Amino acid sequence: MKIKLSMILVVLFMAGCASQPDYREATQGGFGYTESQMSETQYRVHFKAKGSDKAKAMDYAMLRAAELTLLKGYDWFVVTDRETMVDKERVERSPQVGFSQRYARVTECGVITCRTAYHPTTQFETGVFVGGAKKSEIETILSIEMGKGTRPTRATSFDAREVSNNLQPKDA
Repeated sequence: MKIKLSMILVVLFMAGCASQPDYREATQGGFGYTESQMSETQYRVHFKAKGSDKAKAMDYAMLRAAELTLLKGYDWFVVTDRETMVDKERVERSPQVGFSQRYARVTECGVITCRTAYHPTTQFETGVFVGGAKKSEIETILSIEMGKGTRPTRATSFDAREVSNNLQPKDA
């Protein structure tokens, strides 16, 4: 019974880790959103995620910009600069066959002192790696300026409430 309960807890824990939402605050440089204040009304908003979906990364950066605008008591924001970076890495390993030499450490202690000696050992190693790993990360950075009252007519200005309502992640 204890083994079954332990297995259920492990599966639930793993499922909880796997289902962590994409849109969240980043911790310790991880995935999610962060922001830094440039002046009273200017911020830089970052959103970093796994994968390479540029539209999703931009939407989440815009959502955070809208939330931040509303949190600070403003009505609208203007995107003054934006940048999206996709970092892809492909890792491939080739088959390995060969000998390696290592040293075994042996320590012998007597009544008064200890003596350490190193003895060479040789090992035959083989390894086959099939395929490769492909990892991608995407980061969108927005520089925004917030304001109150009548929104500017520029194409890069947005109503914070409207953006927040339209881009909120939908519960699955």
